[in-house]
Amino acid sequence: MQSLRLDKRDLILARGAQVMIRRGYHGTGVQEIVQAAGIPKGSFYHYFSSKEDFALQALDHLYAPRLRRYAQALADPGHSPRARILGYYRDLLAHFAGRQPQAYHCFIGSLGFEMAESSPAIGSRVDAILQSSADLLRDCLEAARAAGELAADEDCANLAAFIANAWQGALTRLKTGSDTAPIEAFIARLERLLQP
Repeated sequence: MQSLRLDKRDLILARGAQVMIRRGYHGTGVQEIVQAAGIPKGSFYHYFSSKEDFALQALDHLYAPRLRRYAQALADPGHSPRARILGYYRDLLAHFAGRQPQAYHCFIGSLGFEMAESSPAIGSRVDAILQSSADLLRDCLEAARAAGELAADEDCANLAAFIANAWQGALTRLKTGSDTAPIEAFIARLERLLQP
């Protein structure tokens, strides 16, 4: 019974998040979420206290697995720290290159931009997820510095913040453009940044 409950919640989160990605927070109502999930409206309130609660849980649902994959990629002992970072972003480029431009969406970026001021809870959750990602990158950059792949005096926290912010900017440009040129430019600059 518990598994069925979690499965239905996950279904609502997955399908509802796709609607919110396309239409935005304000353009998405509970009715659109439940229609996408194929459930009665009353079921929504069994799992979520509000649309804001849904958005918060959707952020966790989508980004907890992504953070785990990022952590695994950046800790891969089979590659040097620099190769781990570059390999991860090259894999993302390949992922986006295989998709249609209309599928270029960044849920966390769109939701954060739309809701950070009007919903402190959403703004705080977006910031926490982005900071967790930057922290993982910082740790890998510190390993790169220790391995001599970066200058000995490199400020890894600052570099991680810069790369994370540049990545979010590349994703924004990807969404507004029609090809992967912003990510290609990001990777080309990242390769030069990650030099001793």
